[in-house]
Amino acid sequence: MKDKILMNHMGFFGYHGVFDEENRLGQKFFIDAELELDTKPAGLSDDMNLSVSYGDVYEVIKAICEGKPYNLLEALAENIASKVLDSFPLIEGIKVRVKKPEAPVPGIFDYFGVEIYRKRDA
Repeated sequence: MKDKILMNHMGFFGYHGVFDEENRLGQKFFIDAELELDTKPAGLSDDMNLSVSYGDVYEVIKAICEGKPYNLLEALAENIASKVLDSFPLIEGIKVRVKKPEAPVPGIFDYFGVEIYRKRDA
């Protein structure tokens, strides 16, 4: 099992969706991210340079969620995973969950969403 840094229920306001109204009015999105990396060197040394700052990762995710609109949650998740892996070499893999609690679906639900897992190419 890999070590993980957990980032759960990060809330952002974005304009993602296939309907014009979603792109115009926007809505809330919640993101969970699990960052896989070896935390043992940082844990033994107490040296931040041997880990990844979750604050820095948060800012990358925020910029993507609050930036360019995507039609699909799949595209939003894919872009988050790709940018995080590109930006932080110590991260070996990432699970991204995108939750859309205000999806335009007539019914009672907590959220609709997607979850992807990507790992660094060897």
